[in-house]
Amino acid sequence: MESNTFATSTYIATSPEAAVEYLRDLRNLDEWTLYSRMVEQVDENTWRGTASGYQHDLFYHARPIETPLFRGVEWHCGFEPGKYFQCYPAVVFPAPYVGSDEPGVYFHWLSFIGPERRTPMIMQGIDYVHTAEIRSLKGALERKAGLKAAARGRFEIQTASIFVDAPLELSAGYLGDIRNLAEWAYFIKPDGEAEGGKGRFTDEYGQPVEVELRSHDCFNYVILEFAHHYREQGYTQRNLMFLVPCAYAFGNPKAKGCIQHRIAFFEKGAPPPHGKLQLQDYGAEAMSLKRRLEEKAGNLASFGRGMSYLPEGEA
Repeated sequence: MESNTFATSTYIATSPEAAVEYLRDLRNLDEWTLYSRMVEQVDENTWRGTASGYQHDLFYHARPIETPLFRGVEWHCGFEPGKYFQCYPAVVFPAPYVGSDEPGVYFHWLSFIGPERRTPMIMQGIDYVHTAEIRSLKGALERKAGLKAAARGRFEIQTASIFVDAPLELSAGYLGDIRNLAEWAYFIKPDGEAEGGKGRFTDEYGQPVEVELRSHDCFNYVILEFAHHYREQGYTQRNLMFLVPCAYAFGNPKAKGCIQHRIAFFEKGAPPPHGKLQLQDYGAEAMSLKRRLEEKAGNLASFGRGMSYLPEGEA
């Protein structure tokens, strides 16, 4: 999938409120990250500190993510205050949101590393570091909740990311209109009117499914939230789509297009009874929407270059 986008997730046995409060305080990075240590406070949401991936201090900035059903924080890093080249949206999903009766949350940490700024050490170490750090975060929050061992979650978060050579306005406008859903979505056909963020469809087995779509404006990017309701079976499958302009994700005003990052929830050992049954369904759908959006943007040559963003010279 997209080679500049990295995602890590885990189940944490704590409350959504406790998780969000902890994540939004940058001083807590001292406790669970490999070597991000806050040294000097700049303002309410900004600190100067040491960093794991650089032999250089960074400025850290935090901004809240707020939607009706889930919350989170967006971390930024850079060598100067207000000039950030690292973007890290981190989202806290209450367990009932993903379809579980567990008391905790599912945490998803998304990071972008532009090809112009990456170093061999960052690329070789990011999987080790982020996987270990999210394990450390889980331990810190579960210890504060009174646990003495790691809690196991019933679900896992899987992701599919792809570069789309089309501007955010075009992408968000087209994908955020539920009347266009059947043009790019896999295994689904219209079955009546679609308007006001809801529509009736049928799946590949002819089963009726009502799709609900919400769009969240996050200032510099958009989150699209999909819920597929199988009313007759009493089943709902949720997934989300982040549409992040490359210029924002990589801190590079010259970067064109968007990163489309899809988030799906699968119960371990229990394939879904309806809807998308596997991650490949979402990956194929990502290719479908990439082709459609790049055609609308007039960038027909981009599709053949693959799933990842490339700087203009390399493309």
